[in-house]
Amino acid sequence: QVQLVESGGGLVQAGGSLRLSCAASGRTFSSYVMAWFRQAPGKEREFVAAIRWSGGRTSYADSVKGRFTISRDNAQNMVYLQMNSLKPEDTAVYYCAATKTSLTTNLRSYDYWGQGTQVTVSS
Repeated sequence: QVQLVESGGGLVQAGGSLRLSCAASGRTFSSYVMAWFRQAPGKEREFVAAIRWSGGRTSYADSVKGRFTISRDNAQNMVYLQMNSLKPEDTAVYYCAATKTSLTTNLRSYDYWGQGTQVTVSS
């Protein structure tokens, strides 16, 4: 059974930083794409960033380019999202997700999801 467990969310002031972590377990993830999505109150879940487990190719939403960095630790089966220069509009529940398809921003392509971690950015 695949499990994804996020951690690292919290309350931060605008301009601050947070690092989210996603612990993956249950199988070998070397062929997977791992991603972060987020969902703000009253809005649809949206793509944030993705990374191929093997090779490290990445993709980012335009709204976070230059501020957020996705990375992975293959040995620990961990995926991270470093978030810098946070803005109030980054406030959302952040979800870790996994898929065996190609690097994609389409949430319907992701088969496994974590429970989410809340990020709140105050102005």
